[in-house]
Amino acid sequence: MKKIILVSRNICSNITFSRYKSDSVRVRFAPSPTGYLHLGGLRTALYNFLFAKKYNGKFILRIEDTDQTRIVKGATDQIIKDLEWAGIEVDEGPSMGGSHGPYRQAQRLEIYRNQVEVLLKNGSAYHCFCTDKRLQLLRKEAVRAQEIPKYDNKCRHLSSEDVMTRLKRGDPSCIRFKVGFLE
Repeated sequence: MKKIILVSRNICSNITFSRYKSDSVRVRFAPSPTGYLHLGGLRTALYNFLFAKKYNGKFILRIEDTDQTRIVKGATDQIIKDLEWAGIEVDEGPSMGGSHGPYRQAQRLEIYRNQVEVLLKNGSAYHCFCTDKRLQLLRKEAVRAQEIPKYDNKCRHLSSEDVMTRLKRGDPSCIRFKVGFLE
């Protein structure tokens, strides 16, 4: 265990990031408990941990548990144990809390809903009612024309009345950011 950290610290010591202030570095590792920690995930956690420690920052563990149907029982606890086994010390996370919790994604949904409302109200986002079938057709047409597949902004300029009617009707929608210079 100590060997892994020592070797990795030597690797990290060769990297310099002078623009980072020692009190501002916050990195997170966000595994999904739909399975157990694999080597690639451990490597990512290790690099983030070493980066945070090099700059006296914080290493945060946030569990991506929004896909409740695929969660593997006991996976979160095992991920935490595996990080401890590797000598990766979590500064903030589901086990110990912290000032920016909650650290389980599913427990943050109300925070996200509130932020989505802010984005919708200030015009930075909009409801999109396009079906998966329509989006797949757009993609297929773009590929056939040898173009980069992209959304055509069909729902971007729907009237607020049309949006409310569709929402009241229960039409499924997603939220899209308004990007670009189409206004």
